[in-house]
Amino acid sequence: MMASKYSVLMSVYHKEKPEYLKQAIESIQAQTLPTDDFVLVCDGPLNDALDGVIAAKQQEMGATLNIVRLAQNSGLGNALNEGIKHCKNELVARMDSDDIAYPNRCEKQVAVFNAHPEVSICSGIVEEFTTNPGIVDTKRVPPETNAEIIEFAKNRNPFNHPCVMYKKSAVEAAGSYQDFYLLEDYYLWLRMLMAGYQGYNIQEPLLHMRAGSDMYLRRAGWKYAKTQAKLFEFMKQQGFIENGQYIKSCVIRSGSSLAPNWLRKFMFEQILRK
Repeated sequence: MMASKYSVLMSVYHKEKPEYLKQAIESIQAQTLPTDDFVLVCDGPLNDALDGVIAAKQQEMGATLNIVRLAQNSGLGNALNEGIKHCKNELVARMDSDDIAYPNRCEKQVAVFNAHPEVSICSGIVEEFTTNPGIVDTKRVPPETNAEIIEFAKNRNPFNHPCVMYKKSAVEAAGSYQDFYLLEDYYLWLRMLMAGYQGYNIQEPLLHMRAGSDMYLRRAGWKYAKTQAKLFEFMKQQGFIENGQYIKSCVIRSGSSLAPNWLRKFMFEQILRK
């Protein structure tokens, strides 16, 4: 059966800028293939400005916009887990509250699922920008085919989470998002790939992603180095990677995490984004 319906899943918390949230929602409103189900999870209490944007959008979008409010801030993984339960369609498009989707993003992704029923996860190229989405700082180009995705996943996250679309049933069967500091999505993809679910990445830009120095700061310090080592340890235990690959990945990733911010930014843009 050809799919044309999909849900959108977005989480927002009190530190988001209202104008970013408005832009993000409007990029979904402008899709060439519109959604009939936009699930917006408010991760804890927000503020008047954000609530104002949401109220205005609720007026415009009516029943299409489904607001899920969590009593306290519980982190992205938990917020998405709650949100996915409210998504009424099998296909779910992830969207962050500060990014801008290309108008044909969702139409292109739905077309992939219709042409390739074996695919359960689909993302594409993201273009990172700092202030103006028209000025691209760098692109993150993920591998295209499932075989390439599995190989790539042994070193790095093989999907761009901010523009991923997936089958709800496959995500739930793999255990959904689980607690894994800053790497909940990568951990989920690994479990899905190991369970035999297939991926595909469209080799075209689907999303303008807000980057800037804050993004690189989040990927710093011992805590981030340790969470990465823990993920590679999981891969080794599952037989997904060998010991040599485990050691190499831990050395490279801890070096990046503990480097000064300017150097890490350079490493991401010149090495890890290639």
